[in-house]
Amino acid sequence: MSPERERRPSRPSRGRPAPRKQGPRRPPPYEDPARRVAFEVLRAVRERDAYANLVLPELLRERRLDGRDAALATELAYGTSRAQGLLDVVLAANSERPLDKVDGVVLDCLRLGAYQLLRTRVPEHAAVDSMVNLARLEGGSHVAGFVNAVLRKVSEKDEAAWLDELAPDPETDSIGNLALRTAHPRWVARAFAEALGDKGPELKAALEADDSRPEVHLVARPGEISADELAAITGGDVAPYSPYGVHLPAGSGDPGNAEPIRERLAAVQDEGSQLCAIALTKAPLDGRDERWLDLCAGPGGKAALLGALAKLSGGTVDAVEQAPHRARLVEQATEGLPVTVHVGDGREPELEPGFDRVLVDAPCSGLGSLRRRPEARWRRKPSDVADLTKLQGQLLASALELVRPGGVVAYVVCSPHLAETEGVVGDAARRAKAEVLDAREFFPGVPQLGDGPYVQLWPHRHGTDAMFCALLRRP
Repeated sequence: MSPERERRPSRPSRGRPAPRKQGPRRPPPYEDPARRVAFEVLRAVRERDAYANLVLPELLRERRLDGRDAALATELAYGTSRAQGLLDVVLAANSERPLDKVDGVVLDCLRLGAYQLLRTRVPEHAAVDSMVNLARLEGGSHVAGFVNAVLRKVSEKDEAAWLDELAPDPETDSIGNLALRTAHPRWVARAFAEALGDKGPELKAALEADDSRPEVHLVARPGEISADELAAITGGDVAPYSPYGVHLPAGSGDPGNAEPIRERLAAVQDEGSQLCAIALTKAPLDGRDERWLDLCAGPGGKAALLGALAKLSGGTVDAVEQAPHRARLVEQATEGLPVTVHVGDGREPELEPGFDRVLVDAPCSGLGSLRRRPEARWRRKPSDVADLTKLQGQLLASALELVRPGGVVAYVVCSPHLAETEGVVGDAARRAKAEVLDAREFFPGVPQLGDGPYVQLWPHRHGTDAMFCALLRRP
């Protein structure tokens, strides 16, 4: 045997594993349960077009998160969704790779990390390390370095400094500047400016209010519990304008756990929605007032309020909803009330005309409730509005045919976009020769309602969603 062969190490015997290299092993990355839930919400929104406000509560219950962990998961999931456009501008400035070429899972980690760095008090090391670990778990070690490098660059400046560097010049593009600073698409900021008639301080206030986390609003069921009693039970405050409203502070937990809601004595409903439904019931009528209609009833919040008020006065409500699953939600919301639910198209509902009051809570862009649906501002497109206004006009025309002569129709949308509000109402009223009532009279105590005859509510003025309400009387 040659010397060379003698020095060659022997092979391990077949079937025996090779000896492991000596040295310390990398410990498995620590996984934070709150950040994991927030990440899974973002992934569901991105991959399945899910709604963050529906996915998050399910995950919190499934993972049994409560207290500080639930609060952190909620802040990160909703905050990151709401600020996505702003975060992407900052991330793009710190990434050598275009964001549209970044894997979706990695981008979710980058957005979560950037949100923590720019908009929370989470320490820098915790924000970066947690997202690097999550990226390693989800995407492998080869992406962890990229996430670490980008987030380290983001951490070099705070939000204000990045915006001063990256936002459009306020002197030449005031709307674009405010849009980025308040995490809104430019077209949404422009729609707000047109509705307000302002590109300066009030637009800034409106966009900032829309970028904040909203309070939870409850509605006490008339005839079952008062707003004072509901506030005492839930620890909330009686609403300033709605006689049935209660406000809970942001971050007060899942309102669905409150006993009055479990017992159907109350429900979650924005105070602006309450005010619009109540306004329909306050407009004066000659003759009978006992047959009401909710033409676009799903998921049933306004139908339940109208049903409770109708029960007190001996009236009834018909509720129309096109989608069967949403019609079932209306049935659940109105259980025990004089409400009959019909599955049908509100444009041709096949109901006997002659209703005394009709509510058209029309499908809309939802630009007025962006703070409650954090991902919606990045999902909607300007082109959506044209199709919606056509549908809205058809629904309002149907309502004006179903209401009796002298009866009242309320047209309500959760949007301040002029095409969906004044444009739709003006055209429908002209075609039907309907009288447009001054809706401000039926919002008692609510300030800053403008010149009328329509009512446009605003988060920065009224603390509500940006609900629009017009009242029309059939001649």
